[in-house]
Amino acid sequence: MTGLYLFDLASMHTGYLSVRQSTIAGNVANANTQGYQARDVVPFAQVLARAGGTDMAQTAQAHLGSPGLGVAIRPDKSGWDVLETSSSVSLEQEMLKASEVSRQHNLDVGVVRSFHRMLMSAVRSGS
Repeated sequence: MTGLYLFDLASMHTGYLSVRQSTIAGNVANANTQGYQARDVVPFAQVLARAGGTDMAQTAQAHLGSPGLGVAIRPDKSGWDVLETSSSVSLEQEMLKASEVSRQHNLDVGVVRSFHRMLMSAVRSGS
């Protein structure tokens, strides 16, 4: 069993949500454009599976620079795939998607904030 790196996972999910929100905004902006097809982003579960998990890895030579750590370098995989859909833009659907993105972002922020508080409490108490 490998460790779960919450802050890395939250960072990946936030990047995903940013791309998805931009895609939704593009759909809304082009709602009246003749022939425009709505787009969406590949679901995050597929992106996470393709990224190969969330094992700790050094993404640049300057990070985690202590000698002897033996941490493998992992390439940055931040490209998100945008998919064409077969239907035209539905503003109601796009607003529902935007609301879902907002809810997921608020959940990410709340979880990260709670874990940060727990870490700070452990550091202050010397545990």
